Amino acid sequence: MRAVLMAGGSGTRLRPLTCDLPKPMVPILNRPISEHIINLLKRNGINEVIATLYYLPDVMRNYFQDGKDFGVQMTYAVEEDQPLGTAGCVKNVSDLLDETFIVISGDSVTDFDLKAALQFHREKGSKATLVLTRVPNPIEFGVVITDDENRIQRFLEKPATSEIFSDTVNTGTYILEPEVLDYLPANQETDFSKDLFPLLLEKGEPMFGYVADGYWCDVGHLDAYREAQYDALHGKVLVDFDYEEVSPGLYIGQNTFIDPSAKIEAPALIGSNCRIGPRTTIEAGTVIGDNVTIGGHADLKRPIIWNGAIIGDEAQLRACCIARGARVDRRAHVLEGAVVGALSTVGEEAQITPGVRVWPSKQIESGATLNINLIWGNTAQRNLFGQRGVTGLANIDITPEFAVKLGAAYGSTLKPGANVSVSRDQRSISRMVSRSLIAGLMSVGVNVQNLEATAIPVARTVLPTLNVAGGIHVRMHPDRTDHILIEFFDDKGIDIPKGKEKKIEGAYFKEDLRRSQIHEIGSVAYPSRVIDTYTTAFEKHLNVSAVNHSKTKVVIDYAYAVSGAVLPQLLGKFGCDAVVLNASLRQAAPSTAEREGMLAQLGQVVQALRAAFGAQVSANGEQLVLVDDVGTPIRGEILTALMVHMMLTSHPRGTIVVPVHATGAVEHIARRHDGQVIRTKVNPTAIMEACQKNDNVVLGGSADMGFIFPELHPGFDAMFCIAKLIELLTVQERTLGQIWSELPRVSHREQTLRCPWTVKGALMRYLVENHPSEQLELIDGVKILGDSSDDWILVLPDAGEPLVHIYATSADRDWIDAKLKEYLERVQNFIGNEQGIEEVAV
Repeated sequence: MRAVLMAGGSGTRLRPLTCDLPKPMVPILNRPISEHIINLLKRNGINEVIATLYYLPDVMRNYFQDGKDFGVQMTYAVEEDQPLGTAGCVKNVSDLLDETFIVISGDSVTDFDLKAALQFHREKGSKATLVLTRVPNPIEFGVVITDDENRIQRFLEKPATSEIFSDTVNTGTYILEPEVLDYLPANQETDFSKDLFPLLLEKGEPMFGYVADGYWCDVGHLDAYREAQYDALHGKVLVDFDYEEVSPGLYIGQNTFIDPSAKIEAPALIGSNCRIGPRTTIEAGTVIGDNVTIGGHADLKRPIIWNGAIIGDEAQLRACCIARGARVDRRAHVLEGAVVGALSTVGEEAQITPGVRVWPSKQIESGATLNINLIWGNTAQRNLFGQRGVTGLANIDITPEFAVKLGAAYGSTLKPGANVSVSRDQRSISRMVSRSLIAGLMSVGVNVQNLEATAIPVARTVLPTLNVAGGIHVRMHPDRTDHILIEFFDDKGIDIPKGKEKKIEGAYFKEDLRRSQIHEIGSVAYPSRVIDTYTTAFEKHLNVSAVNHSKTKVVIDYAYAVSGAVLPQLLGKFGCDAVVLNASLRQAAPSTAEREGMLAQLGQVVQALRAAFGAQVSANGEQLVLVDDVGTPIRGEILTALMVHMMLTSHPRGTIVVPVHATGAVEHIARRHDGQVIRTKVNPTAIMEACQKNDNVVLGGSADMGFIFPELHPGFDAMFCIAKLIELLTVQERTLGQIWSELPRVSHREQTLRCPWTVKGALMRYLVENHPSEQLELIDGVKILGDSSDDWILVLPDAGEPLVHIYATSADRDWIDAKLKEYLERVQNFIGNEQGIEEVAV
């Protein structure tokens, strides 16, 4: 039987360890990951291996050669011109595969029983069997759902937190029949999870998932790489050791000298031809390669040291990686999570702080403290983007140097000479960050259309007229006044999709940043008539006649935001009787508590002036809270229902787009007006895209995100919403109180529980497996329908915090009380049981 070893990975997230080494050749216990995989194949009776190569192919070919020395027959297939993807590279060798074969990743560590998986495949008569495992946090892997007979029903590649329906994931090991490759085109980039398996599912081919027992670790990033080493040393995974076990858990190679005064704690591994100096301390978990020299009085706490490294006297290493031939001189410190690249030198008494990476062949001067990556930039993070854009503490996480690099990373994903718009709110910190972003964009040859201090709705409206590839907006975070939020738009003004975010993250983390020559540096322009462009669009989509003849008096609280410089001009132009509060741009951004106080003040002013309504604008012109004529705030699900009711009254048979957790009153209202409701995932990009892709959408969004009027621009716009309210109240000749009284009597409640990240996937799988499929909706989180489709419970993992939200909607309050109590207990019990299992395992 043959196996295809996929060994073409470049291991960008393991840089700098993989700068001169493909990821499958990175050592675990001093032997390449791919060698451990070949040993696994041998233990399972597989002796013919076809390795597919792309990145630095000669490294693997030179190491294994024909495979004879390793007890297998090796054949190599190199993707010469372009990577063909996980499936395309196997299709490339289809002429060598005439019977059942195994595909296995060359960059994971595992001890799965492949014989048992193969037996399962044959007993099921499967065309494709995916070897699966369960992991605590499935967000970085392909999630797979199977039925009671293990037939695959659904899978999702690298889901967002709220999309996790199971903790059962794809391990990249497949048992396939050769005919399934006939579905793939030749010489094209294709992927098993994205292309072949969905096609097999669509064609009804028998495809099963085998949940394997045993150990599995995808060595996808530096933390996982270290953990795999420690797990192997502690015997959590069955691997072959190439050295003699001289005492329990202590493995030492040949011709290695250890000074008798050195202290070594097991488990540990020391390679061949090493020298360990006097009074050196080696803590359990340490892995030392071949031909390594360690001086006296050194203190080693779980470092991974590759072949040929030199560690000086009194050096201190803490859970770090020291690559091939690197040198750490006397009294130098390399701290937790740091990486020193091949052939680099850390000078005497120098210190590399936690998480910092040094690329190969670099010199760190004696006494220096390195707290940034030696190439460029700050300590690398795993992800830049959250639920919405890039956010962090102002001038702590989001610093000028961070913003320069982020701008360069974004610009490097665009063509040289491309144009990008940059806008911001009026805060000084936002000005600083936007200027740094502009510097980064210019450095990679991208031209900037600088809109300066501009409300987001204005920026989105203007952007399509500027012939730009995209846009960036910088503002104080609407919910956290000590945080900055950086948002990225596409050429239509829609928030960029996850795929684009991943490209920017790739350029940032790989430090794959273009460097332009002097004459190619980008330029900065300042577009004129920006407000005029927005005003023209504003007028075009508003019943100006109704607004002009309106006798409606409104009070608007701008909460010291830049929208205060825009909306008064527009309303004044239409002759509206608008009273303005808190319009100064020089005041600091109000806290949440201060905003509540301002809202109470707004209610008092509305009552005193006998105004029709009041509105407090927030989130730089995107969101609002209403106050009715008696000063009562209208927000949350009531505001959502009120806006839907008013828009469908004006546009019968229209379409409404709302997030999946919005109140069920929306469907009740839509039925009154023969309208349609489309529910989306709970993120702004999904709502914007649905508003643009579907016909006859008259309103999108919700109170907690803002409202979209798709005919105006693709984003949320509180300013247009206020003008639209004036128009609708005038045309419909009713007050907000009257409209409120007409809303369906539907209750909508929410509860929030703490839920560890590692439990979220298992919780979603538990809910899916314990309810009939016809009772479930899996748009985002897990929604469980009641006897009526108007009654439902939604369990939704939080995308940014270790929380889970439970929403309930029904016209029957007793039903809501009973179901909330039931599901709170079920979720709490499940979380408690899972945490107990984890504690026992530890």
